[in-house]
Amino acid sequence: MDTSDVNITFDEKGNCNHCEGYIEALQQYTYRPGVSEDQWKSILATIKEKGKGKPYDCVIGISGGVDSCYTAHLCKEFGLRALLIHVDNGWNTEISVKNVKTMVEKLGFDYQSCVIDWNEFKEIQLAFLKSSSVDLELPTDIAILANNYQTAAKFKIPTIISGGNFSAEGILPHQWGYHVFADFKYYNSIVKKYSKVPLKKVPTVGFYGQFYYKIVKGIKTYYPLNYIQFDKDKARQFLIDNYGWESYGGKHHESVITAFWHSYVMPVKFNMDYRRATLSSQICSGQVTREQAMEILKEPAYNAEKIQETKQYIAKKFGISIEELEHYLQLPPKTYVDFPNQKQFIERMFNWYKKIKG
Repeated sequence: MDTSDVNITFDEKGNCNHCEGYIEALQQYTYRPGVSEDQWKSILATIKEKGKGKPYDCVIGISGGVDSCYTAHLCKEFGLRALLIHVDNGWNTEISVKNVKTMVEKLGFDYQSCVIDWNEFKEIQLAFLKSSSVDLELPTDIAILANNYQTAAKFKIPTIISGGNFSAEGILPHQWGYHVFADFKYYNSIVKKYSKVPLKKVPTVGFYGQFYYKIVKGIKTYYPLNYIQFDKDKARQFLIDNYGWESYGGKHHESVITAFWHSYVMPVKFNMDYRRATLSSQICSGQVTREQAMEILKEPAYNAEKIQETKQYIAKKFGISIEELEHYLQLPPKTYVDFPNQKQFIERMFNWYKKIKG
C-alpha cells in the first residue's frame, strides 16, 4: 500500500496502519495450527446439528471464482448437505459460467441460479456510474447478500457458508470499496438521485434487514477459508487439476464489469490499484514476498490493446453510447464520503453485536 490510499498512515518504522491492523487481527481471523482445526471441528458439528430435519445444512454462494469454488469443494469434504446458489447480474464471463456448471456437476450439490432483472439492475448500476462513485460493484454485493439471506430463510437453512477470507481480503481501504454492505442509505441516495427506477425486483438488504436475518431468523455466516492454511495459488491449481476448472485472470475477474472496473477504471480514474490491497494481504499472510508483489505491480493492471473493445461492449450492454460512457469515466472521482451514509451508526451497531455474541 502507498499514499494512493488517502487515509494511510505510517509509523516510525515505515509500517502502515493497514499492516498493523491486519497483523493484530491474524490471531482471530487466520489459520493457527492446532487451534483452527479444533475451532472448525466445533463449528462443523454445530452446522450439522442445526441442519438436522432441514433439506440442507447450509447455503453456499458460488461465482465461478477460486474462493467460492474451493469453498464448495471443502464443504463436500466436510460432508455438508449444501445448496449452491449463484446470482447472475448479467455480467458473467463464459469461463465463470462454465466453472459454476463444472463444480455443480462434479460436486453433486443441488443448485439454484438467481437471474436478476436486467432492466432494473442496469438502471441501478448506471446510477452509480453517473454518480462517479468508485462503488459500482455495491449493487451486486448487496444483491448477493440479500439473495443468500432470502434463500436461507425460504428453506429454513440456518447457515450461510462464504468464500470470503482474511488472507486475501484483510486489507481494503473503505474508500477503495465501501464494504459496509448494510448501508442502504448510501445505496438508495445514489439510486434516487441518478435514476428513476423503483426498487422492486433486484434483491436488497440494509442494516435492519441484516438484523432481522441474523437475530430474529438466527442465520449465521461462517468463513471456512479462515480456518485452513489457505493459499489462493495452490487452491487455483487444485481446482484446475481435480475439477477441470479454468482460470479467468485477476481477482474477481469472473465478471466482465468487475474486471473492467478493478483493472482499468480504479487505477486510471481513481488512482486506486486494487492489486495493492490484495497483494498486501498476501504479503502479511506469507503467501508472497514484498519483492514478488512489487514485480507484479510493474506490469500494467489492464490490457491496453483490448480496453477499447471492452468499453464498446460495456456501453452497448448499458444501452449508452461510447461517448456517454467516456463522459462518466472522466467525471471527478467520488467515494462514499461524498454521499449520505450510515457508516458510523452501522459500525457502532456491529461492534455492539460482536460483543453480545461473544
